[in-house]
Amino acid sequence: MLAMEKDFDSKLRIESSDSPSSSSSSTSSNNENVLRSKSFAFRAPQENFSIQDFELGKIYGVGSYSKVVRAKKKDTGGVFAMKIMDKKFITKENKTAYVKLERIVLDQLDHPGVVRLYFTFQDSLSLYMALESCEGGELFDQITRKGRLSEDEARFYAAEIVDALEYIHSMGLIHRDIKPENLLLTAEGHIKIADFGSVKPMQDSRITVLPNASSDDKACTFVGTAAYVPPEVLNSSPATFGNDLWALGCILYQMLSGTSPFKDASEWLIFQRIIARDVRFPDYFSDEARDLIDRLLDMDPCRRPGAGLDGYAALKMHPFFKEIDWNNLREQTPPKLALNQMAHRGGGGRGHDNDSSWNPSHIGDNTAVQIDGSHGVSQSAELSGHITRLASIDSFDSKWQQFLDPGESVLMISMVKKLQKLTTKKVQLILTNKPKLIYVDPSKLVVKGNIIWSDNSDDLSFQVTSPSHFKICTPKKVMSFEDTKQRAWQWKKAIEGLQNR
Repeated sequence: MLAMEKDFDSKLRIESSDSPSSSSSSTSSNNENVLRSKSFAFRAPQENFSIQDFELGKIYGVGSYSKVVRAKKKDTGGVFAMKIMDKKFITKENKTAYVKLERIVLDQLDHPGVVRLYFTFQDSLSLYMALESCEGGELFDQITRKGRLSEDEARFYAAEIVDALEYIHSMGLIHRDIKPENLLLTAEGHIKIADFGSVKPMQDSRITVLPNASSDDKACTFVGTAAYVPPEVLNSSPATFGNDLWALGCILYQMLSGTSPFKDASEWLIFQRIIARDVRFPDYFSDEARDLIDRLLDMDPCRRPGAGLDGYAALKMHPFFKEIDWNNLREQTPPKLALNQMAHRGGGGRGHDNDSSWNPSHIGDNTAVQIDGSHGVSQSAELSGHITRLASIDSFDSKWQQFLDPGESVLMISMVKKLQKLTTKKVQLILTNKPKLIYVDPSKLVVKGNIIWSDNSDDLSFQVTSPSHFKICTPKKVMSFEDTKQRAWQWKKAIEGLQNR
């Protein structure tokens, strides 16, 4: 058992050649030899800390294999946004290379518009990244609290995003998940880009990427968040810097209007609007704002300002930014932050009420990290739909249209496993606005089950047993499903929302 644990831990070890843990080791793994041969030393060291060394507070956000919580170092009082990652889930879902890449990239980025990584540590169950704590929360919160931002406010934030993106792109990196939830604010109100879990280094990247840490080998892998995904990604084109610039256009639109330009009732409908470039501008947008958004949302990624031959000079010279002093941007006074007494958000994810806090007994070597709804995290995150991350484009493929009646639209759709006593079967679970709840054999494209709909919870109920497991109960049978994207709470909210409409 001990040998298995050591082998398991070595698969996820993230450390530099001069860290205490690696120098004291009696044996060197192949990964450590690679580090030494490259003479690579991390700026943010791997420490010998324990999670017990920190006082954990409110939950900042949640992801598929991680949570971010406010962590105060007990001996120094230093405050961090602690990203806590579940090793078991990472290995099971083959995410090790992504985690290492994020750690290596954050270690080498040095810009006031990028969240800083201070140190890492780990135990037998979890990996920990101590990140800069952005006490101003998310840009998403400012948009939500203010309804929509003034053009001056949106201009300032957009300029700081442009400044940070120019640096990231100059390093040969594509972020691939730029969205208001990943744009954090300092206590003073300056923008910092966070969450590099989807980052893609280009071939000429200035970032040192080690052989055992790389992003997906497939150039056309689908990553990102539905409302901000560019059309070329939906069409399986290779990633480019233009991907992030499309997202910038969506964010500028959202800051000025209060909603994303392609918002719709389901991911499938959102993707259809993106592919059709179905964007409608409110009358109150200025000509300069409308023109910049229109250019950033060009269907050709090479024609978007910042991605062409003129580079970021063309973007910075746009009339919308005519009042921006690019040389002293970070010295300018940011917009006043709108505060919310009910909740505080930040650190790279959805926010939560003040009683949503952790103590060390919840995590680390005492108990495995549980990514569930016990603190209201998954419910609020999945309920809002803003952190949904897809791994394929199956969910909006036109082949599912054949199961819809005229005028019927998809509200929720996922490839799930239908769990039986001895076997499991992959099915496409589809919820429509009719309402209709069916599951389809994805290989034969035939309906395998039609779950009789009822607005009465006695006749149709939904039970969540974990973030990925749920049961749909009817008087005649109980059906168990597993959604590997961990959308159990989102399914529950969608179904119960229809029942209570």
